Amino acid sequence: MSKALFLYSSREGQTKKILHTLQQQLDMECDIIDLHLVDQVDFAPYERVLVGASIRYGHLNKQLYRFIERNLDQLQQHKAAFICVNLTARKEAQGKDTPEGSAYIKTFLSKSAWQPSLIGVFAGALRYPRYNWFDKTMIKFIMSMTGGETDTTKEVEYTNWEKVRLFGEKFKNM
Repeated sequence: MSKALFLYSSREGQTKKILHTLQQQLDMECDIIDLHLVDQVDFAPYERVLVGASIRYGHLNKQLYRFIERNLDQLQQHKAAFICVNLTARKEAQGKDTPEGSAYIKTFLSKSAWQPSLIGVFAGALRYPRYNWFDKTMIKFIMSMTGGETDTTKEVEYTNWEKVRLFGEKFKNM
């Protein structure tokens, strides 16, 4: 049986939730690891690797880039894909949910030595009641500027699960 490695960088957990959904879809054993907890990983036992990361205040976590630097050779030698989870991707009609239309992916590709052949961009979730006062205030401000939900009593999941499923098919057939 083939095996996949899923690595993630997530603040609120939506990236990990997306990876768990992909794990259920695939016909392979998957190990899911928080990349903030490891420096290097042996990719040898894995047929495929998926790295997932979320955007917070317009940026991917710096630890993601450090992980890529330390594991670049292995990422380049394996069937490896990348997903980016962010609230801007909720604007599917504007193409912000595609690698070509995502400013975050453009920035990632310009900063990263790793240039994955398969990239997915998915809308995340807005979890106002779970945020501390500062995050709730800042995210509400950002959402008001971008036409998003500003009711801080709500939790809204913007993830397009059909799009996640389609990405899973591409990942499985890499």
